[in-house]
Order: sequence, then C-alpha cells, then structure tokens
Amino acid sequence: MATFASIELGSSSVKKPRTGSLNQAQIKWRTGAQERIYNRRLIEALRATRAATAPGPHAVKEAADSALAITARGQSRWSRAILTSRLRRRKLLVKAGGRIRRRRRPRPPQKQDPAAVKGGRVGERLRALGKLVPGCRRLPAPTLLEEAADYVAALQMQVKTMRALADALSAATINSPAPAMEEDS
Repeated sequence: MATFASIELGSSSVKKPRTGSLNQAQIKWRTGAQERIYNRRLIEALRATRAATAPGPHAVKEAADSALAITARGQSRWSRAILTSRLRRRKLLVKAGGRIRRRRRPRPPQKQDPAAVKGGRVGERLRALGKLVPGCRRLPAPTLLEEAADYVAALQMQVKTMRALADALSAATINSPAPAMEEDS
C-alpha cells in the first residue's frame, strides 16, 4: 500500500510515491504521545487484572496485549484480531457445574491450495510470519509485511514500556524499608 505525495508542476499535479512509507508504522509508535497513552492504558489494565484475581503471567500478557490493541485503535488487522479474540474467548467459556469448559465446534476439513504448497522457502517463511502476527494468517505478502512491520514497532514500544515499569518497580522495592521483624521475648 504505497502512499503518494502530490507535487505541482506548473498547472498540473503529478503524484509521486513517498520514500520510506513502510517506516510510518515505526514513526507512529515512537511518538511520545503514543507511549504515554500506552503507559496509562497498561497500568490501568494491570491494576484491573490485579484487582480481579492473582495475576499470572497469562493475565499480564493478555492485559499488555489488549492495552496495545486499544492504543492502536483498531486501525491495523493485528489490533482488531487481539480485541476480537478476547471477546470470542469470553463467549467460548461456559461455566457449568463449577467448572469452566470450552465449547468446541468441529472444523470442516481444509483443502490445500496447490499453489500454496509450491510456495517454497519464501512461502514457508511468510506462512510462519503470518502465524506470529495476530489476524494475519491468510494475507498477501505485501499486506502481511506491512502488518508485521507495524506489529513489531508496537511490540518494541511494549517491551520498552514494560522494561521501564520493571525497573521502576525493582528500584521502589530496593529503596523501600524492610519490614520490621518481630522479636521473641
């Protein structure tokens, strides 16, 4: 998906492709405003997770991913996939007799496309990349690469934010006074 800039030459305008249009995703995620918005949403999501139950690693990951997807405002395929998978997961869980069970629907057998089988190494790697980026399993290569670039830029921001949060929490733990131990008399 190329973006174009209008350049006026005399009385007519000619469209010319912009250079570096793939870096727009990285630029978008590196702005200070986006980082502040994500920081706020991540902290709110982690507080809500902690208030609901004892947060396990899966709950923290889900909170971080949903905060990232909400920050992306559903403008990318991966953010919509994260948000809809969360909603779908809630619908699939059915509480029955004190146990939580998943409803399972039988999947129809999938036919393999002969062109997809002949994809070779590049095709294999594109399929592997499609499995890594949420919601991008069956996309054409250019769209998949654009979504992957946006997702990687967002994940870089997520790692930076979580690293800063972990550093702040560890510094707060080190600087806080140790709890007073009771003496036996």
